[in-house]
Parts: sequence; structure tokens; C-alpha cells
Amino acid sequence: MWKIFTLISESYRFAWNVLLNNRLRTSLSLLGIAIGIFAIISVYAIVDSLERNIRASVDSIGSDVVFVQKWPWGGADGNDGYPWWKYYQRPDVSLKDYRKLVNRGVAGAQFMSFGGGVRETLKYGNSNIENANVEGVTFEAGLIFQKGDGQMEAGRYFSEKENRLGRPVCIIGSDICSGLFGNKDAIGRSITAFGRQFNVIGVWPKQGNSIIGESDDSKVYIPASLLVSIRGDRLTQTAIHFKAKKHIPLDIFKDEVRANMRAIRRLSPRAEDDFSINESSIISGGLDKMFSAIGIAGTIIGGFSILVGGFGIANIMFVSVRERTGQIGIQKALGARNSFILLQFLVESTMLSILGGILGILFVSILISIASFYSEFELAMSLENVFTGIGLSALIGLISGVAPASMAANLDPVDAIRFNQ
Repeated sequence: MWKIFTLISESYRFAWNVLLNNRLRTSLSLLGIAIGIFAIISVYAIVDSLERNIRASVDSIGSDVVFVQKWPWGGADGNDGYPWWKYYQRPDVSLKDYRKLVNRGVAGAQFMSFGGGVRETLKYGNSNIENANVEGVTFEAGLIFQKGDGQMEAGRYFSEKENRLGRPVCIIGSDICSGLFGNKDAIGRSITAFGRQFNVIGVWPKQGNSIIGESDDSKVYIPASLLVSIRGDRLTQTAIHFKAKKHIPLDIFKDEVRANMRAIRRLSPRAEDDFSINESSIISGGLDKMFSAIGIAGTIIGGFSILVGGFGIANIMFVSVRERTGQIGIQKALGARNSFILLQFLVESTMLSILGGILGILFVSILISIASFYSEFELAMSLENVFTGIGLSALIGLISGVAPASMAANLDPVDAIRFNQ
């Protein structure tokens, strides 16, 4: 064991001296492998950051919440090739369906709510916001929509009575608030929508843009019963939200929801569902496939850059062997074994590649820091990315040095000494 350590230590000193004595060649080789590592690790870091942000948005939906809607989240074709036109012919999920479910009761539900939206122009004084997203929600929706500690930035949520009676009250997002009122206090003021006045009773705290959809910052919430009375059942993206009780398996809970919906829709036992039951795992499953494909594509693209860097290191090592052929002959004449010569060049190529990898990772960290400073998108390089970069550079250096090192180790000492004479 001590002999192996000594051999590696001596090889390291030889390699380090060679790298220092050939600074220009070393710098060019470092730059080549650094660009390759920069290419592949920057792709990994961006993809990981994108995945982390998207999954955080998906997780905010809740793993114990299911949505009964007209369309499935998996797409119009579905996994079974279901024709899109059959989905189109389905009836929309309505407030009537929700009320029937409330009357029937879903035993496994902690609570349930209804929501649906329309696009409308909002006005206050001389300010207006066109094509704003106005959503009608039931009182229970506040238990899903309120984030963090459940506190409003200002004001309060609907009362159950206000929602049941369809009072003209609304809760607005922070972007709507700043767009209509500027720095004024919005609570108690009235905005105009659908040709009537709505009293602002609450303002959502700033949440930022969601990477998978619209943020609550740009929405207005009014009682569902009021929106239905204004627009009838002509609402978009209607859904009934169910939150399962703790310790109830989601599959069992979904079966219970399905059974109740089928009973309300009066579907025969052999009839297909005319509604879809969605959950966050549907999105998560699609994300797994998507990011797997992106990761493979990134590896292939970055792999070509690393391959070019590896060829550069191999070329430099062949040149190094030719320049030091006489030195190798003298080392062998003094008793150096082939294994020492082999290890000497392998350590040199690996060191060179690792240094280039570290430089490439430094480039990535600088790029991510600059991008994060000027963008709202959260970018970060994980330790896994760092270890991957160093590991890849070491592997490329080792592979690139095998052929030159083998050539050096197999040189005949007499011929090698005469080479430079």
C-alpha cells in the first residue's frame, strides 16, 4: 500500500512540474476541457433549476387534492387514445353538480369547493385592466387558495353568508391592486365589472408568477353563486376541488368521488365517465418523462463538447510523450518500471482534465449568479452538478491519457535515449 502511495505521489510531482513548465500548452488544454464541462454542466444546472421550480409549483397544488373537470390534464387523446371530440361533448362541471355533491356528502373529503372563471375588463376611475381573469369560487375555496399562513395582505376572505347570498364583493391579487389603485388602499373601494360594482374586501399577498400557470396576483375572486347568476353556466375551466382527509389513500378517495359523480350524472354501470378526475401526480408523471428526455438531449449536446476537449488533451499528451522521449529512456535505464511511466502520464492527463473541469464549473457558477441577479427565475447549481462535472472531467482525462501513457510505457529505453540525439 505504501509503495502504491509513493508511486502516485511521485507521479503527481512529475505531472505538476510538467504542467507548470508548459504554461501556454496547459492553459490551452484547460480551456478546451473547461468549455466542454461548462456546456454540459450549465445544461444540467438549468434543467435542474427548471425542474425544481416546476415541481415546487406542482407541489403547491397538493398531493391530497383532486379536481373533477371536463377535460383530463393528460391531454385530449389520453393514454387510451380517447378521441378529443368525446371530451368536447361532455357537459361542463357546474355549480349545480357541486351543490348536489354537498347534499350527498363525500365521506372521505376534508372539504370541497367549486371554481370557474371568465375574462372581463375591470375599471376603477380612469384606470382599467382588460381581459382580467375573474374567478367565481365558493367559500371553501379559501382553504385551498390561501397560501402560507393563510393571512391576507389586507382585508379578509368571503364569509359563508356573503358567498351563499352572492353579495357583490371581491378579493383581488396584488397585480390587479397596483394596476387599478396604485399606492392607494384598495379595501372598501369599488371596481366595475360586468356592468356592476364590486366592493373590494381583500387583497392577496404577492406570490410571484407560477411557472405552470397564472398566478393569483393577476386574478379577481368573487362568490361563485354571483358569477353563475351573471354569466349562467358559461364559465371556463370549471372544477370541483376535493381535499382528502388525512390517512385516506388517494386511490380509494378518487373511487369515492367517481362513484358520487356518476350517481349525480345518473350514468349507467356500463356507461363511460363524462367527467375527468385529475391530480398533481398526472403532471408529475409527465414531468418525469419530459425532464428525462431533456437530460438525455443535454448530455448528448454537452457530450460532443467534452469529446472535443478529450481529443485536445490526448493530442497534447502525445506531444508531451514525444518531447520527453529521451527523459523516459533515462528513467527506464535507471530502473523505472513501465507502471511508473504509465501512471505518470495518466496522472498528468487526469490532473489537467480535472483542473479544466473546475474552471468550467467556475464559469457555470458565474453565469448562474449573473442570470439569477437579472432574472426572477431561481437558478442554482447543486452539489450533484459539481461532483458530476469533476467526475466527468476526471473520466475524460483518464480515457484521453490511456493511449499516450501506454505508448510512453512501452518505449524501448535504448531507442528512447537515442531519439533526441
